Amino acid sequence: MSERILLIEDDPRLAEMVKDYLGGAGFSVTVAARGAAGIAAQAHGAFDALILDLMLPDMDGLEVCRRIRAEADTPILMLTARGEAMDRVVGLELGADDYLPKPFEPRELLARLKSILRRAKGGRKSEILHYGRLEIDVAAREIRLDGEACALTSHQFELLLALARHAGRVLSRDAIMDLLKNQRLEAFDRSIDVHISRIRAAIEDDPKKPRRVITVRGAGYVFAKAQD
Repeated sequence: MSERILLIEDDPRLAEMVKDYLGGAGFSVTVAARGAAGIAAQAHGAFDALILDLMLPDMDGLEVCRRIRAEADTPILMLTARGEAMDRVVGLELGADDYLPKPFEPRELLARLKSILRRAKGGRKSEILHYGRLEIDVAAREIRLDGEACALTSHQFELLLALARHAGRVLSRDAIMDLLKNQRLEAFDRSIDVHISRIRAAIEDDPKKPRRVITVRGAGYVFAKAQD
């Protein structure tokens, strides 16, 4: 089965060239000409990688990158105009995996695309953490309770995973933020409590009486080691 690529590019001739070239290399390419259309396509499709132009007619490509990265870990290759060094830096900080200045050679685009796909596959080692009826599938980035998937955002998954990896240890908000500082996340700061509340709604039998993610008044949160 060919790998699926989402190309978010408003230049129709460039988009057609990239689609044809990657198609000839065995990829299935979907084109979105606007940022909003690309975000919608990513939300409803299972893509293996994204190619994102930073100059889009309806919104800043950096904002597109930020929104997509907040919900998914799909590898992102940015296309930038030559000389836009700050955009490249910001894009990488927002979670893009690589960038390619325009104009570019199709062979280099293909090489960089294959590279980020290899890195993504190499990082997907099988790891499933078990806590009673709760499972955390690290590779699939999925939380399951009694075998049923729980609806959590990427932010909430990372937060729960950080707590679970330190099960039995009380973590302050500062400690949680320190654990998450290398993740591709927006700053949690005051919203940690909101995320914890939503995590509890997804994984606790009774969110008002949590048994998995417990508040330690004045200290922070602890993920219970022993669970049913």
